[in-house]
Amino acid sequence: MAKSAESALVVVLCCISVAVFTAADDPYRFFDWNVTFGDIFPLGVKQQGILINGQFPGPDVYSVTNDNVIVNVHNSLTEPFLISWNGVQQRRNSFEDGVFGTTCPIPPGRNFTYILQMKDQIGSFFYFPSLAFHKAAGGFGGIRILSRPLIPVPFDTPAGDFTLLVGDWYKANHTDLKARLDKGKKLPFPDGVLINGRGSNGYTVTVEQGKTYRLRISNVGLEHSLNFRIEGHKLTLVEVEGTHTLQTTYTSVDVHVGQSVSVLVAADQPPKDYYIVVSTRFTVTVLTSTAVLHYSNSNQPVSGPPPSGPTVEIDWSLNQARSIRTNLTASGPRPNPQGSYHYGLINTSRTIRLGSSAGLVNGKQRYAVNSVSFISQDTPLKIADYFNISGVFRVGSISDYPTGKPIYLDTSVMPADYRAFVEIVFENKESIVQTWHMDGYSFWVVGMDGGEWSPASRNGYNLRDAVSRCTTQVYPRSWTAIYIALDNKGMWNVRTEFWGRQYLGQQFYLRVYSPVQSIRDEYPIPKNALLCGRAVGRRTRPL
Repeated sequence: MAKSAESALVVVLCCISVAVFTAADDPYRFFDWNVTFGDIFPLGVKQQGILINGQFPGPDVYSVTNDNVIVNVHNSLTEPFLISWNGVQQRRNSFEDGVFGTTCPIPPGRNFTYILQMKDQIGSFFYFPSLAFHKAAGGFGGIRILSRPLIPVPFDTPAGDFTLLVGDWYKANHTDLKARLDKGKKLPFPDGVLINGRGSNGYTVTVEQGKTYRLRISNVGLEHSLNFRIEGHKLTLVEVEGTHTLQTTYTSVDVHVGQSVSVLVAADQPPKDYYIVVSTRFTVTVLTSTAVLHYSNSNQPVSGPPPSGPTVEIDWSLNQARSIRTNLTASGPRPNPQGSYHYGLINTSRTIRLGSSAGLVNGKQRYAVNSVSFISQDTPLKIADYFNISGVFRVGSISDYPTGKPIYLDTSVMPADYRAFVEIVFENKESIVQTWHMDGYSFWVVGMDGGEWSPASRNGYNLRDAVSRCTTQVYPRSWTAIYIALDNKGMWNVRTEFWGRQYLGQQFYLRVYSPVQSIRDEYPIPKNALLCGRAVGRRTRPL
């Protein structure tokens, strides 16, 4: 609920406006957040963090499929601010996506009310600050979307449900890291790894012996893949980013930057305390952090070294990724089996190949997709598109395939037809593991392998039970292929989840377009939308 009569009025009016487009029986959940700077000490050093209602990390967003989630965000920072909702598809409503290509920032001292519907979604996701380099300061939190009560979940209700936000972290303030990037320099190696905003043994999960618990693990870090494991316990994977998976049991699970997974853990060991361990993958120096799995009847604290995990083994991670499959017997957010969509029987109408690269432009470090390093404009692209403001971007300013040209700067927007079914191949010729995310969608990860992709690579695609998710990894000197049904009209950010690379240009926007203007396909601009840049002075719609 809002902190002032004005804010409360905004929330009420927003709810009235969104009700036109949502079913009357879909419940509303209201959140009121105050975003502030505050002192945090996650690695024992004082630094400036971003707090939500005084919390670091921020509060969980709890919802059920099709809920209308109303989040009133008060920006009490000294600079503009935006929150994006990693994995929430914003069906027909890219205006609410919360990245600068779609949404004007919230000015200091102002508030903005996000109107989200968790339409036809379940699963584990997270939110984060998308502007400037705020993600390095906090401002992130978990999102859990539960299944509707009438739709069965393919496992017994766990005794508890925990969100674990893990990620690499720097002792330097986000302002210092941003200044380094602005000077055209790369980020240094991080200083540590956090678990729910704390360093080693700073967080405890309490369980009862004999019961089973769900852990929702999201890698909210800036750059590095992480391995997650629990001393003496097995992890049963049950969900990734909205898809119920085959219930495969692992000793540890890789969670690449930007990804979310759910595992079940049975508290079936002798009653004592056990290490929860998170460590960096594919790094020469391995950073490790621990939390504590505490049995409620334990009187023995953790002791000795935490269990080791995989370090630089690519094949280990690749084989695990290939083993993650959709559970075809489970229901999804709708009461029909997830396997009934038969994605493997649909012919693709287009192949898009996306090559990542790094290099210098005017003596400064930049990163690119198909040789184009993205630069922002003063006006969000979606808003400029809505108001037909010329000169902000040019559709087709990025190629469908790697061109081999030197890196150059542009506001890259790729055209796509609404309701097309396309193949996208992420190509990584570098020596690092990349992670790619697409707003507005889930996609089927049909294949990944080393070397060069070619049309013959399709012979190895999984066209039966590939997992559907919104973020996928691409291994060094390798490729990853996805299939995607472009059934969500709008302007959607496609980006690396390596945040320094994203900040320095490794992203673009996919304009999924139809000439038909109908609220059946896309909602009009929200009545409360903030307008900035060349859209200042325009009107949204009358309240």
